[in-house]
Amino acid sequence: MGHREDLLVGAKRCLYEKGYARTTARDIVEASGANLASIGYHYGTKEALLNAAIMEALEEWAQELKGALADAGDLPDDPIVRFEQAWTRVIELFERHRPVWAAQFDAISQLDHVPEVRTFFVEAQQQAQKGLVGLLLGGAELPPRTEIAVGQFYHALLSGVMTQWIIDPEHAPTGESLAEALRTVVEDVRRAGSGMSL
Repeated sequence: MGHREDLLVGAKRCLYEKGYARTTARDIVEASGANLASIGYHYGTKEALLNAAIMEALEEWAQELKGALADAGDLPDDPIVRFEQAWTRVIELFERHRPVWAAQFDAISQLDHVPEVRTFFVEAQQQAQKGLVGLLLGGAELPPRTEIAVGQFYHALLSGVMTQWIIDPEHAPTGESLAEALRTVVEDVRRAGSGMSL
């Protein structure tokens, strides 16, 4: 590997071990074996390098998620059971990649202090929302406005689930508990709908 790749590997290691806000340029240099000047030469700033490291780590997670959900044929037709099994897979992947998500939440805390971080997360959030629709709805064709709304919903659900796993893994949601909640909400909506039609 060259210095550019070494820096990226070192930055990812620092993100997992120290988090975004506590990682210094010298930490990255020590973890990568590169020199301080190479950060500026290859990435411009430490923040740009850390953003690239988060982006690569999230892309690795996304590729694993795609692989886990790629064979939609093995998921049942019942939409709530399908929802449960899909989210069970998502949560299993999160458990394996917990340091990635902890680093991401740490980076989000810097949004008001580092404009490049906000720009990165605005773009990443939009891509994630679109990707989640494709992965979790099995490629269903939706009108653009609906696709955005569903993407925002899934992303809100994903962020909330991951926050709970970071804070308290023992009591965090499971695919089963999320499906139970969804089933309850759907039944409540149906009851309300049937009452209105009387």
